[in-house]
Amino acid sequence: MEKWSLITITVLLGLIVRWSVSFGSYSGAGKPPMYGDYEAQRHWQEVTYNLPIKEWYFNTSDNNLQYWGLDYPPLTAYHSLLCAYVAKLINPDWIALHTSRGYESQPHKLFMRATVLIADLLVYIPAVILYCCCLKETSTKKKIASALCILLYPGLILIDYGHFQYNSVSLGFALWGVLSLSYDWDLLGSLAFCLAINYKQMELYHSLPFFCYLLGKCFQKGLTGKGLVLLIKISFTVVASFAICWLPFCTEVEQILQVLRRLFPIDRGLFEDKVANIWCSLNVLIKIKNVLSPQTQLKLSFAFTFLTLLPACIKLTLQPSLRGFKFALISCALSFFLFSFQVHEKSILLVSIPVCLMINEIPLMSTWFLLVSTFSLLPLLLKDGLLLAYVVTTLAFLIVCLTSFSIFEKTSEEDLQLKSLSLSNRGYIPSFKAFSKIIKSLFIVSITLMGILTLMSATLTPPQKLPDLFPVSVSVVSCLHFLFFLMYFNAVVLLDSRNGRNHKKIN
Repeated sequence: MEKWSLITITVLLGLIVRWSVSFGSYSGAGKPPMYGDYEAQRHWQEVTYNLPIKEWYFNTSDNNLQYWGLDYPPLTAYHSLLCAYVAKLINPDWIALHTSRGYESQPHKLFMRATVLIADLLVYIPAVILYCCCLKETSTKKKIASALCILLYPGLILIDYGHFQYNSVSLGFALWGVLSLSYDWDLLGSLAFCLAINYKQMELYHSLPFFCYLLGKCFQKGLTGKGLVLLIKISFTVVASFAICWLPFCTEVEQILQVLRRLFPIDRGLFEDKVANIWCSLNVLIKIKNVLSPQTQLKLSFAFTFLTLLPACIKLTLQPSLRGFKFALISCALSFFLFSFQVHEKSILLVSIPVCLMINEIPLMSTWFLLVSTFSLLPLLLKDGLLLAYVVTTLAFLIVCLTSFSIFEKTSEEDLQLKSLSLSNRGYIPSFKAFSKIIKSLFIVSITLMGILTLMSATLTPPQKLPDLFPVSVSVVSCLHFLFFLMYFNAVVLLDSRNGRNHKKIN
């Protein structure tokens, strides 16, 4: 009984923080003519409600794709339509064709914020609570602490409830997929992940770990027996899931091609805004867009992404384990974020949520990464007027992690998951205690640097010759952190000899 009381309090705390952030500003507030992501979500409700399905992704007189045209998969469009039906009952002006553009009012803001909260309550939060409650070999206190830290992760809260998006839906579906695979419910896990991809195409960041883990499991069972049967069942589930989601768009080949063109806008270029990945950071020294042709940029990003995620995927296919699967989700998503084509700053959430799942196992490194991921969003949050929300939620998250997990005491070989690396390099690393002290020092230096850059970004005016000085500095510093974490997580994945495949446990 006490356990469920604590879980209820944990959820309420998460909801209070979310709703408090929602009272602040949002993307594009009072900034015509395009406004921002808030208007994009509202406009999609307008389009899906007033236009036939065949026009949702096409440029027409009633659907100008240059003005926040739909560029997410069908499930997002269906979700927008569902919200539009509710909006119609409350106030038809909110979704009136053409005349509702840029609509801003307190009642409408309350409605839009409520749609995010309801989606969170239905998809993401239950998955988090169930995941943490099912952690094996973990005390009730640690389960509650894990749930609280995950629910208070500021990056997701600030983007969904501040900036305004529905990332918790796709991330929640992906988390349900992880949870299902943890209990050998492979078909249900496949279905959940298909829903995630069909809500946001960026979930492809997680697709290879799901594919490799399930394929490796089929190999283990034998592709001439039970493994083949499982592979056929999974294939049928995936095909059927996509077919149902895409059914209204399958009337013509051109419909499907147009949706795909909207989902993967290659012509936008290698990157747009100041994103904390390798291409934007290198652009400070070498103007990549000017030096390389668009085709070369695309090939280069594909090559680097593929090469950096390949080792983890091969290891997972040959030695499928739940532990390896979760670490592969992190390393593969981080490879995509750092090296792939047309990355948005908000895509770091696709790395952060798998890291959240490991906070009970590697609290110091997880906390550190989650703080950096939130810091990488600073230029966007400043643009949206969310500085206060950023500072308060980040400090609250750091305090909760420090008190819940005593992260500075979790720096042994086992705590950092580097025992295999230490054993194989005894001649090169004579004292792991020295390495542990270095990690602690780097963490403190990192936090201090992020604090200084935050203060400078919020209070100082950059030189006229360098107007993007602070956003670029944030991006480069964050990118260097992410490169370090990519090496760390890959080291954990590749050097880990443990196989948790035969243990039905999540952690």
